[in-house]
Amino acid sequence: MFSKLLTVFRVPELRQKILLTLFLLAVYRMGFSITLPFMDHAALKEVFGRADGGEGVVKLLQVVSMFSASSITNGSIFGLGIMPYITASIVFQLLGTVYPPLEQLQKEGESGRRRLNEYTRYATVVICFLQSFFLIKGLAAGALTGQSVLLDGYNTTAWCLAGTVVMTCGTVFLMWIGEQIDAYGIGNGISLLIMAGILARMPAAAGGFLSGILEGGLQLGGGKGVEILLVLAALFVIVIVWVVFITQGQRKIPIQSAKHVRGRKVMGGQRQWLPLRVNQAGVMPIIFASSLLLLPFFVFNQLANIWPNNSILMALGSAFSPGQGFVYNLTYIFLIYFFCYFWTAITFNPKDMSENLKDMGSFIPGYRPGGRTASHLEQVMMRITYVGAAFLAVIAVIPTVISTTLTGDYAIASFFGGTGLLIIVSVALDLVQKIDSHLIMRNYSGLLDTEE
Repeated sequence: MFSKLLTVFRVPELRQKILLTLFLLAVYRMGFSITLPFMDHAALKEVFGRADGGEGVVKLLQVVSMFSASSITNGSIFGLGIMPYITASIVFQLLGTVYPPLEQLQKEGESGRRRLNEYTRYATVVICFLQSFFLIKGLAAGALTGQSVLLDGYNTTAWCLAGTVVMTCGTVFLMWIGEQIDAYGIGNGISLLIMAGILARMPAAAGGFLSGILEGGLQLGGGKGVEILLVLAALFVIVIVWVVFITQGQRKIPIQSAKHVRGRKVMGGQRQWLPLRVNQAGVMPIIFASSLLLLPFFVFNQLANIWPNNSILMALGSAFSPGQGFVYNLTYIFLIYFFCYFWTAITFNPKDMSENLKDMGSFIPGYRPGGRTASHLEQVMMRITYVGAAFLAVIAVIPTVISTTLTGDYAIASFFGGTGLLIIVSVALDLVQKIDSHLIMRNYSGLLDTEE
């Protein structure tokens, strides 16, 4: 493996792409050290330091920042991260299934993709401007965190607008970095930014957990002994292997191409495979489900603050607290199943796939081209989507199980499952595959190639 890694850097073009990608990711991380000048950092640290004390919106911001490559805890110019761009992209992708002009643009190839990217950029600026303005106003008024986190004398509309413009420019700059990685680097730029944001949290979380174990010395038993480290290490390896296996899992549908005569030669007749991914929806169902579950959590906590003596509101707020309680986990699993089928129905069109097979002169043995083939593909996808949804549901609740039984710290447990782990594994596999394509194109063996 070490020799293969050296081979990667022997290819000049690939070496330049990797170094440029690393440089842009370093610029992205350095941007979190540039903070808004009117933020009270002592108040921010105090508010986010007591996140486990029941501050509803604080938990909401921390969960959202997990999959948006952002961090509002230090008041940086990248406070919103890349989330507005992701929101705009999802909106246009959903509109493309119901709005005919956008659907036509999606079918126009490269020119249509450029037009859609342009519309997505404009929508990103609008969304970012609105989100950053209301976020700063909420932090200034203390409506989000219970106290104002702006310095005295800066709680004015002019400074809020200035901060809005700065945060909007920060998100646009991150969007530009992602596009530069796509064009001149290696891998998917936006995905790499999100993965870098998740990995950046790991040292602090692991350091805090290890310091809690080591402060009393290495010992067995007591709930925080060395056996917990061994169990967590073994569990981490098992979960990673399982996630890679399911993420790469495919159901192969046999396809037979029809024979046809060209002059004196008989062409076609080859037997091929149509791969259908088990986890067709990827990480999107977990993102949608976790985002939607933040809404009742936020609403019930805000209502409980207004009527503090209402036991029903307090019980509902506690029931929908992220990672807590049977009600939250059951609703979480139900929403994951729902969004798995919803997202698969949007991204997978068996009718178009059947027509494409028919146009190419291919067919599935035992099924007539056209409606019968589309019905068969839809039936197969419905079955494997059930398995993929079950996989996502288990991955989603693993952090809750680990935090309640082993670590007691949800920040550590989140690296054993949930959105963060799926994003890291998916982006890492995609990055390795793209590096392999460059190596194989130059007659080198790939990183995942076991043959020498």
